[in-house]
Amino acid sequence: MSSPEFSTKHEQIIQYIAELSVGTRISVRKIAHELDVSEGTAYRAIKDAENRGIVSTKERAGTFRIEQKQPVEIDKLTFAEIVNVVDGHVMGGRSGLYKTLNKFVIGAMQLEAMVRYIEPGNLLIVGNREKAHESALNLGAGVLITGGFHAAEGVVRLADELELPIIGSGYDTFTVATLINRAISDKMIKKQIALVGDLIEDVQEIAYLTGNDAIDDMLRLIGETNHNRFPVVDEGMRPVGVITAKDIIGAGGGDPVIRFMTKDPHTVTQHTTVAAAGHLMVWESLELLPVVDDVGRLTGVISRKDILRSMQNIQLQPQYGETLEEQIWSSFKEVKDETGKSAYVGTAAAPMTNAVGNLSDGILASLINQVAARAISGMRRGNLHIDSTSVHYFLPVEIDSHLRLKPTVVESSRRFCKVSVEVYQESKRAAQAMVTARLFES
Repeated sequence: MSSPEFSTKHEQIIQYIAELSVGTRISVRKIAHELDVSEGTAYRAIKDAENRGIVSTKERAGTFRIEQKQPVEIDKLTFAEIVNVVDGHVMGGRSGLYKTLNKFVIGAMQLEAMVRYIEPGNLLIVGNREKAHESALNLGAGVLITGGFHAAEGVVRLADELELPIIGSGYDTFTVATLINRAISDKMIKKQIALVGDLIEDVQEIAYLTGNDAIDDMLRLIGETNHNRFPVVDEGMRPVGVITAKDIIGAGGGDPVIRFMTKDPHTVTQHTTVAAAGHLMVWESLELLPVVDDVGRLTGVISRKDILRSMQNIQLQPQYGETLEEQIWSSFKEVKDETGKSAYVGTAAAPMTNAVGNLSDGILASLINQVAARAISGMRRGNLHIDSTSVHYFLPVEIDSHLRLKPTVVESSRRFCKVSVEVYQESKRAAQAMVTARLFES
């Protein structure tokens, strides 16, 4: 467990491992011997190094120092991804496929005018214009040739020399640009979605207990970390329980923690969304969630406070890519009647309808949930998770008809809300819904 002296040793071990050459084999015993620390200290440091991506452990092969890969910016596409997006093939410059592009330029103008818009890191989308291909490469840009045309041999050689890809696609320029725009938008939407891995990437050391630890060990760990909840792991670093300070009230100092822990804990992975983790914590009344890798080994922990802080940060971030839900909701606005009560009005636009021209049931349910969420947020602070939505339909909502959604909070407590939503088409009531939600507060 960690005192200030232990933490210093821990970081010394991490630094020692990081300075080893890639491919170096390490072991607990070797680290303990060379740095004059206990095997327990060495073990924890190696596991931390593995969590940071400095070393990798393979069964029957051991633990090795590996090269850390730099994370790719999620809002940018690599040329290799462009090949997949446009169903393309690589004509030249294959060694530059890993590079990212910052924007694309459509070559629909004279060459003299075109070159003013081309910069290093761009992608020129153009047809069979050899001079344009050559100029773009010399300016540091990749080239995407549309219409099924091919690049000249001299241009291919130049691309190989400069390590800038030339990609061919059978699609026309408009289709290619549309596909790339959509891919960039998808990237931006994914960037807005926080994952559990985003919350634990800066964690320096995981505080945990093993089944062999005693209550005294836990009390010492509480004093060192100022935490009162810990995962309990087996010899393979797989979580087998969670224990809190409340669980050990009345326990003896020598008693094993495994006797008092909650067994078979819920876990999440680094790829789980923060929203899904938050819902699990609310639904199961959890304060701590162990985070595991693909084989179930502990890589970190997240708390209710971590989830709340992340959700608050998401709300403060600028929105670049719009989800389908955001696009639908953007056509609705809030209005207030003479009593100050809110309603939300908009039009059943064509993209919201089904094959027969009526408002899609799924779209209507999404609008109802959005209205309910806004009604609750107007009264209470904090995030919420929709538990259920029950909708009764009275008449179909036709394309281009005017909609008014009127929410009424029926019941509200510290953790629970119930909202009634009336849906009107023009002046006729089209649907009535009841939405229940759980509030997620600190």
